[in-house]
Amino acid sequence: MTVIEQTAPILKPREKSRAWRKMKANRGSLVGLVIIAFFAILAIAAPILPIPDPVATSWGAIRKAPSAAHWLGTDDLGRDILSRMIYGARASLMAGVISVAIAVAIGVPFGLLSGYFGGWVDQIIQRITEALLAMPFLITAIALAAFLGPSLTNAMIAIGLSAMPIFVRLTRGQVLAVKTEDYVEGARSVGLGHFDIMTRYILPNVFAPIIVQATLTVATAIIAEASLSFLGLGQQAPAPSWGSMLNVAKNFLSQAPWMAMWPGAAIFLVVIGFNLLGDGLRDALDPREN
Repeated sequence: MTVIEQTAPILKPREKSRAWRKMKANRGSLVGLVIIAFFAILAIAAPILPIPDPVATSWGAIRKAPSAAHWLGTDDLGRDILSRMIYGARASLMAGVISVAIAVAIGVPFGLLSGYFGGWVDQIIQRITEALLAMPFLITAIALAAFLGPSLTNAMIAIGLSAMPIFVRLTRGQVLAVKTEDYVEGARSVGLGHFDIMTRYILPNVFAPIIVQATLTVATAIIAEASLSFLGLGQQAPAPSWGSMLNVAKNFLSQAPWMAMWPGAAIFLVVIGFNLLGDGLRDALDPREN
């Protein structure tokens, strides 16, 4: 056990502080973090904010322009757009995070097995992965969502399964590079089992690029959820979602352009935020960067 303790790499406190200093020095990543935090706080605090019911209709306020009463205007049923935007953030952020969590939870173990054992295990997993990667991500998500049925839960499952092959390939590549390191060989030499070696000495050392990829994939998942909701395969009416709001707004672009402008801007900002944060994490966690 002492041999392993001496040969296994340890993330030292100064390395953690170095990564944090690099994150703080990257203005883009800080901007992304602020954007994400802003929308996350709004989504979490939605039930206690002094805003109207997002599904309450008002026939006397149909398609009203932004005003003091309705800061972002109203939609075709007189519902307050600001309220629907805030509650829609809950659906979009939840869909992005949970779907990526599904992709990581399935993809990383399969990638770990594929890269560590090789041979026929690797061949089977990689042939299935390549078949899935041959299909466009969004087309796969639409097909799975249509098969499972229209709902936000099924949309998250469909997006997660569609994004899973990316994490299989990424994890496999990282494991292939790490499994021949001296500390892994040292663990084998003292008789540790495959499970212990994979979970204690390989997985912690391949997780940094997985975190970066997960952050970037959240942005893709949010766009996918908006697309599925736009097509009627995601969040179902009257529950608010940025994608379903755009679906309604497309019929009133000339009469009420604000109906499309706000959800479109929100999707743009959140996606930019996750991309900026992902780029910052990639630079901060790259050991080749000083």
